[in-house]
Amino acid sequence: MFQMQVLLKTSMYRKIGATIGIDLGTTYSCAGARQNDQVEIISNDQRNMTIPSCVAFTNGRRLIGEGAKNQITMNPTNTIYDAKRLIGRRFNDTKLQDILMIVASHNGEENEFSSEEISSMVLIKLKEVAEKFLGKTVHDAVITVPAYFDDSQRQATKDVGHVAGLNVLQIINEPTSTAIAYGLDMKNHIARDINVHIFDLGGDTFDVSLVTIDKKGTITVKVVVGHTHLGGQDIDNAMFDYFVEQFKRKHKVDISVNKKAPSRLKEACEKEKRVLSSIIDTTIDIDNSHDGVDFSMRISRAKFKKLNEDFFSNCIKMVETCLGDEKMNKKQIDEVVLVGGSTGIPKVQQLLKDFFQGKELFKKIHVDEVVAYGATVLAAKLTGYSGKRVRNLVLIDVVPLSLSIEIYGGYFSVLIKRNSPIPAKKEGIYVNGERSMAKDSNWLGKFDDTVPPLLKGLSQVDVIFDNDANGILNWSGVELTTGLKKGIIVTNHKDMRSTRNIEKMLDDAHKYKLQDEENKKKVFVHNAFEDYLYDVKRKIKKIGNTTKMFTKKELEIMEIAIEKANEILNESQLVGFDEYQKELNQLEKIT
Repeated sequence: MFQMQVLLKTSMYRKIGATIGIDLGTTYSCAGARQNDQVEIISNDQRNMTIPSCVAFTNGRRLIGEGAKNQITMNPTNTIYDAKRLIGRRFNDTKLQDILMIVASHNGEENEFSSEEISSMVLIKLKEVAEKFLGKTVHDAVITVPAYFDDSQRQATKDVGHVAGLNVLQIINEPTSTAIAYGLDMKNHIARDINVHIFDLGGDTFDVSLVTIDKKGTITVKVVVGHTHLGGQDIDNAMFDYFVEQFKRKHKVDISVNKKAPSRLKEACEKEKRVLSSIIDTTIDIDNSHDGVDFSMRISRAKFKKLNEDFFSNCIKMVETCLGDEKMNKKQIDEVVLVGGSTGIPKVQQLLKDFFQGKELFKKIHVDEVVAYGATVLAAKLTGYSGKRVRNLVLIDVVPLSLSIEIYGGYFSVLIKRNSPIPAKKEGIYVNGERSMAKDSNWLGKFDDTVPPLLKGLSQVDVIFDNDANGILNWSGVELTTGLKKGIIVTNHKDMRSTRNIEKMLDDAHKYKLQDEENKKKVFVHNAFEDYLYDVKRKIKKIGNTTKMFTKKELEIMEIAIEKANEILNESQLVGFDEYQKELNQLEKIT
């Protein structure tokens, strides 16, 4: 695999703390940091460059990442994943009201968790992994989001970073972060302006972007098109539903209501989708899937394509929309860059290659790491690093969604158009008489008009929209007719749920941190006790077989003590440090 190395030398070395770039993903998350004058993706204790965005509560403990994902089949109801798809969503979103709060059992109690809380736990884990890897405290971070995240989702992501103990330097779009990584890699090979199409297909989000990169290193995002609920999991779900229906027909049993079978089947679907589009057929086998009945079913490549034809069609339609918005044809695209784990599906790659008339797809940069790579480069630049390849980096991003103001009668007027460069600032004066309906738009906030009623058509409001580099909107307004600047009160909605509960989330994060530290101590003592017990049993067995130094009664006493110690070790809940110490002292006296 091609390895990018970006030299980041500077005279402004920050001695206190470290800065990282984070790809907070729906399915997996990843982080990078400046290390030895180059950007390096951070690996965890298992030497994995990504961690599952997964949290589990089991036996009084909280597990994050691999530990959570590995026990999902045994503990599906208390394992939480895909929390990012709900981040920043409001309670008045009728489509999500039933699932905005996630319920899990922890320490014997039913607890409700918001998607922001779960996401902050994933960030805390990434921060801990980074600090262990770097050997220093991490303070600052750039965090990426899907390009089509709206204002409240971006603000919620920033809040999540704050709860995790991070100073969020900037929120950046995932395709834009990819463009940074690609632009730095290809900088020495760019002799003219080139058009790059970035195809970012993750587990639950999908963005396509059109980016221009010039030979000086200026990266200009031209168009962003996306869908926050379209991704590889749609393929998993289509396969899952198909297998559930087939099993029901064959065995008259609905395995989707089984506690453990669904998670095992979904895991198998996720694995097999990556090979099904390149082989004729495959079989999924799951032992004892339901009441002793084994699951064994075959699916052909033709059936796989049939189940997902709408998904594949929607992917190509998004590419066409992206090109159409910029009035560009496919022949003008110089490079097609793949991002996101779901681009590893051979069928997706073949569709893109066919659409772009046989053009080879750019795969040199690891699709699971490239977003974090670009975020790390930006984080380095924002904190003063000025290496030769980074010094001239100029980034021009765009607004993914139009920003408008609604007035009386349900009409609205666009102030900042979609795909306008950011930061962007626009001003408009409004009276009762604009057109275009606003009922289908995403509501961000409101002005509370406390100005005394005026004659119809005379009231004028001066509105200023300011979209910052994070893609987060700030706005203000004043009633001009009366000259009362205080007549208009701006109610910035953002995500009132996370704003109202931010202090509680911080308190909970601290509480869970203390619990995790206590559990780490318990695990350490538990393992030490287990090692000691194993050593004692081995020595007693050896001595008992070779000498007469112990009487039969003494051996029985020792065996009883060992059995009691074994019972403590086999407890489902980890006991406290004092309990282990007490048993250890007694065992030492007897043996």
